[in-house]
This record gives sequence, structure tokens and C-alpha cells, in this order.
Amino acid sequence: MIKTTSMILEELKMYASPVSKLSRMVKDGEYTRIVKGLYETDSATPGYLLAGSIYGPSYLSFEFALSYHGLIPEAVYAFTSATYDKKKKKKFETAFGIFTYRDVPKEAYPFGVELVQEGNYSYWIASPEKALCDVLYTKSPVANQKELRSLLFDDMRIDEEEFKNLKCEDIFLLEEKYGSTNVQKLSRLMRRA
Repeated sequence: MIKTTSMILEELKMYASPVSKLSRMVKDGEYTRIVKGLYETDSATPGYLLAGSIYGPSYLSFEFALSYHGLIPEAVYAFTSATYDKKKKKKFETAFGIFTYRDVPKEAYPFGVELVQEGNYSYWIASPEKALCDVLYTKSPVANQKELRSLLFDDMRIDEEEFKNLKCEDIFLLEEKYGSTNVQKLSRLMRRA
């Protein structure tokens, strides 16, 4: 369970020095520090369950979501998330893993994201279509469909069978929100398929 420093100190207010007690509890493994001001009670908690609490608003996307949805064969060891209006990339190296955050357009941010409940945790994650658009938004513009196909299937190693299962309507809706050449070319590629 995620707890803030103030929540824990409130629980420990009966001690002469709640801050010292918290330090001892961290040393004893009762709490694991995530980032400044944030702790987890279970050190075995998977990092993706914590990503939205570390920096936000954010949702899991990019390579992590592509892997999660089976679009790329590689396992991804960083928890990659999308934000908006932050103006710079953020990276946190924690006991739970590496967490990275980068902007997508504010207009595109709320679309194609779902809330997943897992035990006592919940997290936001991009749909396969949204994760692909987020990644393409961050890439240098490609010149034509041939280059896009090479980027998708050679460089990014998108599974072609999984690619065929993407929902065209979602890509068409997202295309309008990004203002990205690559996302527009993806939309054209889907229209032809």
C-alpha cells in the first residue's frame, strides 16, 4: 500500500519522534521509500502499480504499454509513462525500478487510456493504439509509407499479426489529436489495410 510521509507521521504521532520511528521502520523493511515523500508497505510490489503515484498526472504508455499489450516481443524493464505540459522528461531510479515520464500533446492525453484495477491498486494504461501513437509522436518524422513500415516492423519490432488487430477507428480518432506526421502516416497505412 502506498503511503505519504504525512500519512505515516500521523499514524506515528504517539511516538516522541515520529520521524526517527519512520527511519527505523524503513531500516527494518516495514516501509520501502519510493521517492521523496512516498513509501510502499510491500517491497515486492511491481513497479507498474506505482508509476502513476510517483509523477502525474500520468499513464503507462510507450514501450512499457506496447510490451504489456504484446505488440513488441521484448520485455521492457523501465516503466514508461506519458504526461502533458511538463515541458521536460523526468526519470526516477528507485528500489522498484526505473520510471520515465515524457509529454504527449494535451489534446491527445485523455483519449485511449483505461483504468485497470489490480488488488488494492489501480493504474492508468494506454490502449495498444494509444501507446503506438505516443511512441510515433516522439520519433523523428518519416518521409513516406515505406519508411513508416520500416520504423514499425524493423526498428520498433512491432508484431505484424498484433498490428492487424489494432482498432482502426481509434487510430483515426487519435490522429486528429496529435498533429504528428508519423501518426497521420499511421492512419493512412491503416486506411489502406
